[in-house]
Amino acid sequence: MKHFATLVACLFAGALTAQELYFPPTVGNTWATTDPASLGWCTDQIPALYDFLEGSNSKAFIVLKDGRIVLERYFGTFTADSSWYWASAGKSLTAFMVGLAQQQGYLDIDEPSNTYLGEGWSSCTPEQEAAITIRDHLTMTTGLDDTNGEFDCTDPECLTYLTEPGSRWSYYNAPYTLLDGVLEGATGQNLNNYIFANLTSSTGITGLFVQLGYNNVFLSKARSMARFGLLAQNGGTWNGTPILTDEAYFTAMTTPSQSLNPAYGYLWWLNGQTSYLLPGVQIQLPGPLMPDAPSDIYAAMGKNGQIINVSPGTGLVVVRMGNLPDGLFVPNVYNNEIWQELNAVICTPTALVDVEDQQAITLHPNPVQDQLTLTLPATAGPADLYICDALGRTVLQQQLTGTTAQLDLQALPAGSYRCVLTTAEGRVVKGFVKE
Repeated sequence: MKHFATLVACLFAGALTAQELYFPPTVGNTWATTDPASLGWCTDQIPALYDFLEGSNSKAFIVLKDGRIVLERYFGTFTADSSWYWASAGKSLTAFMVGLAQQQGYLDIDEPSNTYLGEGWSSCTPEQEAAITIRDHLTMTTGLDDTNGEFDCTDPECLTYLTEPGSRWSYYNAPYTLLDGVLEGATGQNLNNYIFANLTSSTGITGLFVQLGYNNVFLSKARSMARFGLLAQNGGTWNGTPILTDEAYFTAMTTPSQSLNPAYGYLWWLNGQTSYLLPGVQIQLPGPLMPDAPSDIYAAMGKNGQIINVSPGTGLVVVRMGNLPDGLFVPNVYNNEIWQELNAVICTPTALVDVEDQQAITLHPNPVQDQLTLTLPATAGPADLYICDALGRTVLQQQLTGTTAQLDLQALPAGSYRCVLTTAEGRVVKGFVKE
């Protein structure tokens, strides 16, 4: 079929998988499995993967393929019935619940957060505080001062004005934690009760938010982490039961939410972007978060290596629980190391973008508003260009014959897109953001 490889690249770049997914029963421990050998995986590489995980203080590791368990391993005294904390991976669960609350009519993310927190939740002026919306909490762009050394403190005296909301991205824990208060104020329900009523009975996800100091930390078994990843893989629907049906919110949650940090959605980390920011650093780092992982991954990541990777294009959900000696809030480097080991098991690199190949074309400006300039190396020759949206749909198709092309993107809505370029030298995938 003409351009089949390019169309597959679009799908791998971000589409929800069209394959039939398996969903485990909501009650009990039954979960169908798939033999990795039946997938053509290199099973002789599995011991090395497990040695790496054990050597890095892992407690649990699960890989799902199309919903079925392919790999599952527990380390030390940890078992399938043991619970562990999600750390900041729980942020992604909170984002899901905020979207659900909006869908149910409890809130609007463009409302000021003091609608539900009450006035005076910060030390900002009334006007400054009223300018901070729920969306700003979801995107880490509240403009509150994170340089005061009080990363977790949610007391009003700790929450001071630094800059206009939406003008600065900063991974700041306290404004995120306040979303729990927004949810409780909007729904009139305790956060754990709200999760139980909306997720546990329909998906079997169990767990509990526990207050530790200023933080609310979610604890669960590893398989509940995997269930949440499977729910996210299927766009918020569980085994035919729609839960988060607001497609616009789900797409916004799992694609770049702002241009300041393209690798961040609504409390989800995004692979495959052109650059990223990390906690505590106001420097754009080039390339994707995890170059050896599928570029379509949206990930829940937390301190000490709590990880849920969701790759709809490959049908994979990867879960890891445990400890790491570095204590990093966002373990993207360790996550990439997991994928290096996992790729050896899968036998074929799952990364859809070669880092060197990424430099073979340039996109300018990025983010873009109306006109995108695409520059190819002189050796590229004729090329077929497809632009795919966040769901993998081709929205623009063009044949290129020169080394420079001007693309008119005025008709495209704001969002995350990928250029899929096929030349005689191979295929290159490169992302950009349309403002």
